[in-house]
Amino acid sequence: MKKLMFYCQHILGMGHLIRSMEIVRGLTDQFQVCFINGGEVIQGFPVPALVQVVNLPGIKTDTEFQELQPVDPGRSLAEVECDRKAKLLHTLEQFQPDVLMVELFPFGRRRFSFELIPLLEAAKERGVKIVSSLRDIVVTKQDQAKHEAKICRLMNQYFDQLLIHGDPKLHPLEESFSRVKDLNCDVHYTGYVAQQQQERLTLIDQMALNRTQPMILVSVGGGRFGHHLLQGMVGAAELLANRIPHHLQMFAGPFIPDDVFWDLKQAEQDATNLSIHRYTPNLLAYMQQADLSVNMSGYNTTMNILTTGVRALMLPFTGNDDQEQTLRVRRLEELGRVQMLQATDVTPKRLAQRVQEALKQQPQEIDFDLDGVQRTAKLVRSLLEQESRAPIWPPRDCISPRPRVPTDWDCCLRG
Repeated sequence: MKKLMFYCQHILGMGHLIRSMEIVRGLTDQFQVCFINGGEVIQGFPVPALVQVVNLPGIKTDTEFQELQPVDPGRSLAEVECDRKAKLLHTLEQFQPDVLMVELFPFGRRRFSFELIPLLEAAKERGVKIVSSLRDIVVTKQDQAKHEAKICRLMNQYFDQLLIHGDPKLHPLEESFSRVKDLNCDVHYTGYVAQQQQERLTLIDQMALNRTQPMILVSVGGGRFGHHLLQGMVGAAELLANRIPHHLQMFAGPFIPDDVFWDLKQAEQDATNLSIHRYTPNLLAYMQQADLSVNMSGYNTTMNILTTGVRALMLPFTGNDDQEQTLRVRRLEELGRVQMLQATDVTPKRLAQRVQEALKQQPQEIDFDLDGVQRTAKLVRSLLEQESRAPIWPPRDCISPRPRVPTDWDCCLRG
């Protein structure tokens, strides 16, 4: 069986991790998979049984996106970066993959070039096929021309294939990256990556999903942002208690600060229509049962909404001038599928009003390509098959080995 190494770095939320692991789940039938996790480990996060997971010393970012920080506060960033580079290169050497998939880079995560460039160089030297795994919309920069020029240079230097996990009918990549035609590698849309239902429910999930009242589901992804939406919905729950029959189920996110979470839990004690938890690996099951979902508008939550058909009120994240979620939810609102929340809506009184209005609406049915997991596996497999069919010229025994050039990261591997 061919081997595939998948690198994923989540620094703020958990969306990149969820999408990447769903892709990996679909690759296990055809590949032996080693999954590299560069972000904070999430307790209870489901991993396919056949997947080998290597957790690098975790790195995250501050809420202002200004600097990288070790997840372990007792270590310096320089020390963690050195350890990560060494561990990545050791894993590449030991696992010996046929394919290396890198999530988001070089369209994002360029602050991780300190470890990714050495990894790509080493993989290239070994003849490993290199694939960029990219969501539908990428973050634009203030100096967009310079940003795109760097992307093209890195893509054309290292990558054999670009897989865009989206549907061009909803969001063509050119919407946020204008130089697609300047890329020399194979470029393919896979369709959107949609999550599959977990086979097992936790006891808490079973009890919550057995309630007979109509459910309003509230979620904010990882929980480092969206606190104002959670607080607003806690206040709205009190206003809605005697207006409509319902139970409000809230997931605050595994990364929510403890003080914010326990303030929410304190409010829960006085409410009869509200339950608050940090995290569930079975959010899709709740969404399938919910009458309304109130949430941030990240990639994975959007896919859950599209696959379940639930009504949705969606608040886009706009920090760091990021327009990704705004573009996504605005397009879906134009199509009549969801309703967009504005910053002015995030008060208890206004949210209660928007919830009541949304429950009266029937969302439009729309048809988009949600076959991203299966098509990703086929496209990666076809990349290897093209290589095996291609004639080798000149013959391998006529090719002189390329001398290895020492680099500034060699110091991390000594000793």
